[in-house]
Amino acid sequence: MRFADTDPLNRTVFPVDEWALVETGFGVDDMGRTETLFAVGNGYLGLRGNVEEGRDGHMHGTFVNGFHETWPIRHAEEAFGFARVGQTIVNAPDAKIIRLYVDDEPLVITEAEIMSYERRLDFRLGALSRRIEWRTPSGKRVLITSRRMVSFTDRHLGVIDYEVELLDADAAVTISSQILNRQDGRDEYRSGVTEAPGSFDPRKAEMFTERVLQPRVQRRDGGRYMLGYQTTNSKMAISVGALHSIETANEFTETGSIGDDLAKHIYRVRAQKGVPIRITKLISYHTARKVPARELVDRCDRTLDRGEEVGVGELFAQQRAWLDDFWARSDVEIDGQPELQQATRWNLFQLAQATARTDGGGVAAKGVSGSGYGGHYFWDSEIYVMPYLSYTAPIVARNVLRFRQRMLDAARARALELNQRGALFPWRTINGLESSAYYAAGTAQYHIDADIAFALCQYVAATGDADFLARGAIDILVETARMWEDLGFWRTNTDDVFHIHGVTGPDEYTTVVNDNLYTNVMARANLAAAAAAVDNLQVHDPESHKRLIERLGVTPAEVASWRRAAAHMHIPFDDKLGVHPQDAAFLEKELWDLEHTPESHLPLLLHYHPLVIYRFQVLKQADVVLALYLQGDRFSTEEKLADFEYYDPLTTGDSTLSAVVQSIIASEVGYHELALRYFRSALFVDLADLHHNAADGVHVASTGGVWAGLVSGFGGFRDHNGRFTFDPRLPDGWNRLTFRLTIRGSRVRVDLTPDAIRFEVEVGDAEAVVPLEVRGEPVLITAGAPVSVPLDGHGARRVGAPTMQNVRGARRADGTLLTASIPTLSLDVDEEEAAAVFD
Repeated sequence: MRFADTDPLNRTVFPVDEWALVETGFGVDDMGRTETLFAVGNGYLGLRGNVEEGRDGHMHGTFVNGFHETWPIRHAEEAFGFARVGQTIVNAPDAKIIRLYVDDEPLVITEAEIMSYERRLDFRLGALSRRIEWRTPSGKRVLITSRRMVSFTDRHLGVIDYEVELLDADAAVTISSQILNRQDGRDEYRSGVTEAPGSFDPRKAEMFTERVLQPRVQRRDGGRYMLGYQTTNSKMAISVGALHSIETANEFTETGSIGDDLAKHIYRVRAQKGVPIRITKLISYHTARKVPARELVDRCDRTLDRGEEVGVGELFAQQRAWLDDFWARSDVEIDGQPELQQATRWNLFQLAQATARTDGGGVAAKGVSGSGYGGHYFWDSEIYVMPYLSYTAPIVARNVLRFRQRMLDAARARALELNQRGALFPWRTINGLESSAYYAAGTAQYHIDADIAFALCQYVAATGDADFLARGAIDILVETARMWEDLGFWRTNTDDVFHIHGVTGPDEYTTVVNDNLYTNVMARANLAAAAAAVDNLQVHDPESHKRLIERLGVTPAEVASWRRAAAHMHIPFDDKLGVHPQDAAFLEKELWDLEHTPESHLPLLLHYHPLVIYRFQVLKQADVVLALYLQGDRFSTEEKLADFEYYDPLTTGDSTLSAVVQSIIASEVGYHELALRYFRSALFVDLADLHHNAADGVHVASTGGVWAGLVSGFGGFRDHNGRFTFDPRLPDGWNRLTFRLTIRGSRVRVDLTPDAIRFEVEVGDAEAVVPLEVRGEPVLITAGAPVSVPLDGHGARRVGAPTMQNVRGARRADGTLLTASIPTLSLDVDEEEAAAVFD
């Protein structure tokens, strides 16, 4: 595990500011990381934090949620039902570029003499600003200031302000504002990712060697430019537009040109000392699956017209107003911890940038901040992002669920292809088709069905939006329950128990197993929820129930079979060791000697063949421990402690999904110092690049996990089956933790101190009552009547961390643990074969 026990940021370059990420010096060595950290987006459109001058950079990225190219997956050895169509997000034409020349000397920031520099991503303004002073080769000082934002209020609109001022002499200034499509069909194109020859990392996007965007439209009208394209295979269309204006008292001329892959608007200015030149660039992106590029150009036109009419000043004011509301709903305040507060708000701001304007689209693993994981949607969004949305932005949560609902027909077809009833959602996808070429760690993760059902039930419980189920979302519960009931089987020859075989749980270092604990407990919840939802619909909305019967043919006998399977689900438990096995055979394996595995050989997936990893007790990420969190009401306190102490020493933390879950359960079972260490590791995973791949984009699931680590870990909040409970565990040295939860229309402010927890309705119906529990005692919250509940010490406080001695696995005759001797060098492997294995 990559712990961040001390402040991992260089504070001479990144000073503490609780409401912004500030950079005071430009670094060439970590451009990839800072391009991610300073990206701006709204969930639909994302602009990486490249400098406007657009020359050197790690990844000149502009990404639109869901805009992708398809390609045939070629398997070395074919088999029926393998995924056939790969999908990869496309790096869209780049409208950020504004090149600057002073006396024909270009500003190249990696080579220029920069006298002062500051870049600021402001979490309240929702804008990236930069201020630099450049000394030209001839000695002239030039001040350049810029602002950039992607609008939260207008989904398809972005704004760039760029101002140049000569400080000590007159000069000839040329400003070339561009839209550049970096694919020209000649050079190898890797969806925006630059990677050293011979390197291998399956987390990166796939490589294209042929042109992806085919030109369809080029149009110029004065300072307005439009480029339109269609992808070669997926046939998606994209159009990008830019509208320019200038404010200056200097004399200037303007010209322009446009071609298939480059549009340029050029200002030539006789710049006088002290007389600023301000360029404003409105940009718009529109994409569609079945609409031609020429129609999307018209949409860009309307977006730019609207932006011009509103005015840049008002656009930034609207951005601030949107974020004022966002922080009122979503902020988490950590009193007296400025470094943690800054990092927390950066993570929460990334959640806004990844989700706010998805508007019926999915939430990709990297949002719109980079091309990592090919722009795919995983189960991450349901388990790590949806809880945050359900309790702070329920409208967005509903839209994300509607995205899965629209995917249901494709999921039904996939289930049929795998010889199952019901629906099987893809493990990774953009367009609804399974895109994982390696089924063992991909398609076999059937738990995604239960994860989606869990998110749906959690949303309904949090919001009370039963109408969403009645209007068709209940079909998700029905079809996923059908899949589980069909996939599992009854071992009637020995006992009346329901088993699920041949699946992979969240831990991808153990694949295609029988009775994976996480899968079984989540499937149990899925089956029970589907049965309850159908019964409730029959009682409370008979007309919707009738339509459900007509639509899906659900019968009382079928509902009873779901309930029976849930009641008799096999939940593996080892009486001898006193723990829940991760799967039926997990405890029979040798232990991986993780303590003596070199740090240079992490993550394991980049250094060991899958078969090597699969033979051992070693985890990529929390699996059983995740089940303890999500289904915590089904495990005793003693079981949680024993399971945590067993699995924690076996968990590499190679996945960024792990630390937050380990933090939450560590806090619950009494490992308070360890909980804080895990939390800090999640908090800084991108800011400090702890996993060495922040350059590929923000780990969005981890940012959602940060919220959960604060609210569910230290705040002790749980929401099992609509029962809202608190069992807080405030870390030592923390004075106060404050967060908000929107529960059934009421926004409740929660203030936690070492001595008490206080609840107050900030927004909500005066007659509404929010039922809560604090450590088993009921508490009713109403508007205008804050409630404070005193706290005392609760539970054992355990020092240190679980060690291998807690792992009561196989032992030699002398009592020492039986661990494997792990090689420190791995054999050379064919890169294409390895990439296919770890797709």
